[in-house]
Amino acid sequence: MSVLGRIGKSELKDMLAKGWLTHDGMWFYHACQAFGIGHANTLNRAAIRSIAPIEINRVKKSLGAGEGDFESFEDLRDFLLNAFELILPASVSRGFSFSASSENTLHWEWENGECFAFQGMTQLGIIDDYRCGVIYRIECWLDALGVEFSIDPKIEGCIMHTTGTCSGEIRVHLGD
Repeated sequence: MSVLGRIGKSELKDMLAKGWLTHDGMWFYHACQAFGIGHANTLNRAAIRSIAPIEINRVKKSLGAGEGDFESFEDLRDFLLNAFELILPASVSRGFSFSASSENTLHWEWENGECFAFQGMTQLGIIDDYRCGVIYRIECWLDALGVEFSIDPKIEGCIMHTTGTCSGEIRVHLGD
């Protein structure tokens, strides 16, 4: 039996997703070393912005979603939850909840200290100046899907670092 036949889908997905996150973290670390944290943040956000449409189109294809499939809040919420399940390793998604808190509003929350980016940037000693790429990625996905939204709080740095928790809401504007 081949290696792929012996490894379960969840185990394989987690291994590949963790590899991607590790690559992302190491890229960020070396960009910081070469260019400083300010330029690394700028490059990171530019990379996120440019990959979001590619990534979200791949997810749509994998999940069988087409144009116009996000006409209701529930359709969008379910798609995003499925996208997280498809892309994130269980160790990351376990500490993160993304639930409907009120009409057309998605609430996210990481338990205290559980965000993988917070942990990594803290270990690297650059958390004071790190600009969150995690929630920014979700924002870029929504932009790529053509979904209007507002986010509270507006995230500039790492809110877990400054407040001790990472939580907020994304209000989706579908036909309002």
